[in-house]
Order: sequence, then structure tokens, then C-alpha cells
Amino acid sequence: MKKIKSVFVFAVLSVFLLAAGSVQAKQTLMMATTTSTDNTGLLDVLAPMFEKDTGIELKWTAVGTGKALKMGDNCDVDVLLVHAPAAEQKYVDSGALKDRRELMYNDFVIIGPASDPAGIKGLSVADALKKISSSKAVFVSRGDNSGTNKKEIFLWKSIGNVPDKQDWYIQVGQGMIKTINIAEERGGYTMTDRGTYIKYESNKGGNPDLKILVEGDKILFNQYSVLAVNPEHCPKTQYGLASKFAEWMASKKTQKEIGDFRLLGKQLFTPNAQ
Repeated sequence: MKKIKSVFVFAVLSVFLLAAGSVQAKQTLMMATTTSTDNTGLLDVLAPMFEKDTGIELKWTAVGTGKALKMGDNCDVDVLLVHAPAAEQKYVDSGALKDRRELMYNDFVIIGPASDPAGIKGLSVADALKKISSSKAVFVSRGDNSGTNKKEIFLWKSIGNVPDKQDWYIQVGQGMIKTINIAEERGGYTMTDRGTYIKYESNKGGNPDLKILVEGDKILFNQYSVLAVNPEHCPKTQYGLASKFAEWMASKKTQKEIGDFRLLGKQLFTPNAQ
């Protein structure tokens, strides 16, 4: 009887230790990312694959790239997936971030009502913005220091000044899908990355009110990259897990998954990891 009792206690203790070990083995990587990787549903596809392949749970906060970079600088996350190369480089130069690696790209497009009140369809980016400005047509800006907002401001400055004092220029401080929806409600124009536009198009059953009117200019190229938080800047960051995530994102398997991710049969992101 005593022997049976000992075996029972050993079995219970073993189960407890195994369960405790399982809990301890669970690792979580914290990421800040641009809204487009979240809004499109790409991360909802990739995160379960990453956990299955590595045992690492990926949790993320979707904000504009400017806020995401600040979260990395503040040691609030371990890794970033963002799309503002010039701003990213400043944080690398400051020592807050490291190991920037390009992963995928798409392009920006200017969208607006099918009636196109400013007459910008088919124009170059510079001519389209001049037309919008001269006609005082409604333009909805994200106004949130995101990667898209940074590019939009750069484009306005390239033809003069940002029209942020004009009544027709509306800054909403929202993510991309919400900004598009506001532009639709106001019958205005806005700029978005193509992946988020396809998501909006899908949400509208393939027949959205806002159409792509300006596209194809080289200046509209949109590069996405991964960066690790520098452990010399943030000693508690999980640099090893961030490096595993970057390697996994750049792997042939994941790059193919990114290229195969489609809505309405359209590709949202093009992989280009080296």
C-alpha cells in the first residue's frame, strides 16, 4: 500500500512539473508595427505560423510608424515592423534600434471619388497634388506621423508647402482604414498603401466608392523592414527572440507566404528580403 501511494505521489508530481515546464517554455515577443500589416490581416496569418515553427508567441501593437519607432526607443517592445526608411535610419544611428532588414514592399496610391472633382486621374503625383490644391478639393490626411503620413508630407513639400492651414485639408489622426472611410464619407481624396486599399476594396465587396486615381510613380515605392531594439539601449529587451523573428520573416517559407497573401485575387505585399 505504501509503495502504491509513493507511485501515485510521483505521478502527480511529474504531471505538475511537466505542466510547469510547459508554462515556463512559453515565450512572448512584443512587436510594434504599422497599421497596414494589421489592418490587411497579414499578421493574423503569419503569427500562428511563427508560433508553430518556433514556439514563440507574437503579440503586437498596431500604430503609425512614428509611434512604433518611439515605442522601440522607449523600450516598450522588442521588435518593429515598419515602413519609413529615413526615420528608421535615424533611430539606428542613435543606437536605439539595430539590424534593419528589408522584408517586403508595395506602393502608395492616391484614391478619390469616381467623379474625380479635381480631375487628377492619370496625372503624376506632383500634378495631382497641385490640382487638388488649386481646386480646394477635400483631402483627408492621416495626420499621425505614420509612414504613410511622412510620405504624404514629403510629397506636399516637394511641390511647395503642406496645406495644413487650409479648410479642405483634413487631418484625422487615425489609422489607414479609418482614414479611408472618413475620406469616403467626405467625398474626398487620400493617400494609402496599396495593401490597405485592397483590404478596403474587399470590405466593400470589390466595388468601393473611392477608386485608385494616381499610381505607378517611382516616388510612391513603399518599403517595409524589421528592426530589433538594441540591447545596449534597452538591457531587458528580448534581442534573441527579435533576431529569430527577423530570420523567420526573411526565410524562403515566410517570404513565399507573404507573396501568396491575397484578397480579391490581388497581391498585397511583394517579398524582397535579401
